[in-house]
Amino acid sequence: MAVQAVPTKGNLMNTKKSLSLAKMGYELMDKKRNILIREMMMLIDKANEIQGKIDSVYDEAYLALQTANITHGYCTEISKTIPIEDSLELDYRSVMGVEIPIVTMDEPNRDTLYFGLNTTSNALDNAFQKFTEVKILTAKLAEIENSVYRLADSIKKTQKRANALKNIMIPKFESDVKFITDALDEKDREEFSRMKVIKKQKSDN
Repeated sequence: MAVQAVPTKGNLMNTKKSLSLAKMGYELMDKKRNILIREMMMLIDKANEIQGKIDSVYDEAYLALQTANITHGYCTEISKTIPIEDSLELDYRSVMGVEIPIVTMDEPNRDTLYFGLNTTSNALDNAFQKFTEVKILTAKLAEIENSVYRLADSIKKTQKRANALKNIMIPKFESDVKFITDALDEKDREEFSRMKVIKKQKSDN
């Protein structure tokens, strides 16, 4: 059973202050949750758009690679001329205190080819360009999906805190304020009655 606050004017003031802070905290948590939800929904729309592009470009890329393999045989040796991607960089931005990743990558020069033109065909060029496009889209999708995960986790925690304030702390403080107010009012009535009796006794004497 919860222990009621001692009914004093000091406790009443402190409890009212705590109630006000709890209500303010709930409003802030509710606003934060709504902002995070809006941000997450925007990113989900972007993720769906990019996923659709990736699926399409992957199909085109593998078809181009099949054509290149048919034309040149398996392109294992040619693939070794392609440099390893090392331009990927990670930074962060803050959305209501949530660290959201920003993935950047050097935009490749699509006219630059790393294999000889005299020993290859347009099919290989096309495969290289399609897989370059896939690489860029995949990095962007990874950024967005990680952002959505972080936002969803923060929304869950924010909702939990908001619920605790709304369903536990605020009702408790409201109950304490009512209890203390009623007790002080009763004490004032008793004091008034006592003073009235004393006054009557004095007047009778």
